Amino acid sequence: MLKTKRTFVGAVVATTAALTVLGALPAQAAPGKDKEPARAAAKVDESRAPDRAAGVRAASSAATAALATIQTRVARYVATNGTRYTFGSYLDPATGNIVLETDAPAGVVSALTDLSGAATAQRQAATGVQVRRASATDAWHRRDDIQPYYGGGGITAGGAICSSGYAVQNAAGTRFSVTAGHCWANGTSVSTESGANNYGTVSDRRLASVTGDAMDFELIGGRSYSGRVFTGGVTSTSSIPVVAAGTAYVGYTDYCHSGRTTGENCGHTANSITAQVCTATGCKSPVIAFTGGTMIQPGDSGGSFYAKDASGAWIRGNVIATNGVTGYAQPWTVISANLGVSIVTG
Repeated sequence: MLKTKRTFVGAVVATTAALTVLGALPAQAAPGKDKEPARAAAKVDESRAPDRAAGVRAASSAATAALATIQTRVARYVATNGTRYTFGSYLDPATGNIVLETDAPAGVVSALTDLSGAATAQRQAATGVQVRRASATDAWHRRDDIQPYYGGGGITAGGAICSSGYAVQNAAGTRFSVTAGHCWANGTSVSTESGANNYGTVSDRRLASVTGDAMDFELIGGRSYSGRVFTGGVTSTSSIPVVAAGTAYVGYTDYCHSGRTTGENCGHTANSITAQVCTATGCKSPVIAFTGGTMIQPGDSGGSFYAKDASGAWIRGNVIATNGVTGYAQPWTVISANLGVSIVTG
């Protein structure tokens, strides 16, 4: 279906993170041309990916093991005691040290990071734990879109706002849009942010606090979805095609995110692809931990996370949480492995 220019009346939307009043937005025009149906995914040489050449030293096996122990403890603590405190943890590629970002009290942190009974190498690795005081939140909340829908657009239901991630398709060729699993329950009917158009219905939700999976994603289906991602500002009509999807690379310093709150922003550095983040909706791992650039904000949640070059976007996942300094993204590799879906290219 081709996209055509139209106008709409803005909606007043209250989010769970903050009260946000949205006025009428500019009419949504097609990005340079009317939208065209996306092509099915074609095999792409992953070695051409712009982030492939990122080079950092490999973490020691002791540090990796120590991190796994701490992350297991954190997940058990949250499962037992609830989500009063938040946790983010990963190995810093620059120093090899374990980073633990949390708002939990010192006593809780000490118990979770005490590896005095572990093997010598793990004990030594644990001495380098960097505890940073921070609170991670689910990144709740482009503003309007028409079919076929792009990634990075604003979507809403029940007063909550999130962002669309990217398009996928199952073995039968049926297409869906990916977003964060903490956004809505299965069966929820979702609209574009303006409320002018139905975006589809939620299915295949995976979320720690709901399904018990250490994941944060869901699909929205029933409409037309394109293999393109919005670029530019929050009311931009520009976009780029999706080239391929795959794993993120630690040390790459120019990852981008696209969402309705902050638009497209690049300059993110991937610090880990085996991180863990625990928020009010439970613990998710493995996830991508990233820093630098303009950080994601409430409403960006579910938006696409990718590397970009002249050919377009190389999808690596969709953003799910932040503490204001470190952001976290649900990896594409986890979604594809669990749902058996393939990326839709543009």
